[in-house]
Amino acid sequence: MYVSKLALDHFRSWSNCVLDFSPKINILLGSNGLGKTNIVESLEVISTGTSHRVSSLMPLIEINHNCATIRANVKDFNNTFNSNTLDSSNDLNETTFELSINLKGANRVRINGKKSLYMKDIVGLVPCVSFTPRDQNLIVSDPTVRRTFIDQAGALLIPNYLPILQEYNHIAKQRSALLKSLSNNYSPNSMNNYNTVSDLEVWTAKFIEAGIILTKLRKQIIELLNNVFSNIVKHLSNSSNFASIEYNPSFSEIDFSENNFEDDFEDDFEENNDNSIRLAISEHFQRIYNGEVARGYNLIGPHRDDFTILLNNYNAKEFASNGESWTLALALKMALFKSLEKKNGKKPIVILDDVFAQLDESRRKQILEFAKNQDQVFITVASLSDIPKDKSVLENSIIDVSKIAKKQNEDDSKSLENNIDISHKILLENIVNIRKNSVDYIENNQNKSTDLGDIR
Repeated sequence: MYVSKLALDHFRSWSNCVLDFSPKINILLGSNGLGKTNIVESLEVISTGTSHRVSSLMPLIEINHNCATIRANVKDFNNTFNSNTLDSSNDLNETTFELSINLKGANRVRINGKKSLYMKDIVGLVPCVSFTPRDQNLIVSDPTVRRTFIDQAGALLIPNYLPILQEYNHIAKQRSALLKSLSNNYSPNSMNNYNTVSDLEVWTAKFIEAGIILTKLRKQIIELLNNVFSNIVKHLSNSSNFASIEYNPSFSEIDFSENNFEDDFEDDFEENNDNSIRLAISEHFQRIYNGEVARGYNLIGPHRDDFTILLNNYNAKEFASNGESWTLALALKMALFKSLEKKNGKKPIVILDDVFAQLDESRRKQILEFAKNQDQVFITVASLSDIPKDKSVLENSIIDVSKIAKKQNEDDSKSLENNIDISHKILLENIVNIRKNSVDYIENNQNKSTDLGDIR
């Protein structure tokens, strides 16, 4: 699977641009600020429905516009869609995905120009994994970065993960609004206060149910990544260091211990265990009720989840060197790549966004060797000197982004000249005519005045 053509309209810095890609390595060359990262970011959005750069999709729309559009032609696409969702079953050599990101209203997609769908319906159909300079933040930064990663991984690895996450976020928002209402408007013996507390109980039950489901799915994601993570770290670092990923759920009441039960009793055990978990979490909410009302937001829940990277059983955030942190971050992304490859039976698209400038020569070569063995790769660089010299790279497609940006600027200038509204043209013509007539009138009056003087 590879992207053969990409077209952007009002996406980030690109008013419009069309690019043809090679099925192997594509090098986007250009100085900083030209929009190289914006191009590969659009592929990430088509793939995962999110971007690692922003928490919402609104910043992806060009300023002063209401909609951004991404169109991608994907060749050798082979996937059987759910007929209930997409109303078709396809086995096509080329498929066109069109995603519209709207300032107001839902984001919509079309496949081969057919009926409009929701964005969640295409998430994971064009799997890609991006490697960026920000990846080291997965090890050293705050939990928000790691939650974004695990949610992107979930969207690609687990069917329906994205709708479940969206439902949880909706419930969390409603519950938080009720807590804020209680915090701002609390008054003893108030009927309104009683009604709000009653609503809060309902939303808390929904919050717990959705949170348990999401937590279990995240546990599955971490397990999938852990299956290959340690071996990748050993390969990248050429050492015997043992590395692992440890999930830290906010709902700590959920029991993740391994249990060996006969199949006949497994379902009963799961149901009883879930009931115990619900009760334990509910009791936890009762204990923190006053604190939540005082602050006006949810104190626990999957929106506060995190995971820890362990190196030889020590927290890498605290003990790993800068080089080790880079290695662990690269290994985490490669673990996602390997998990996707195993799940889909095909290699995901790889994006290397300005990573070579951040790495030493040894790690550059490791990344390049990894890239050469993949199907389609996108590399963004400010200078070709950032990439280790390799014959296979230089023989592949080099795209000069500066030329594309220059053409866009020229097209924008022509568009500004040629697209003045006709009413404005008429208005300008009227103003010119009025001024001309005024000049003629004054000149005629001056001539008449002279003639009268001569008569007198």
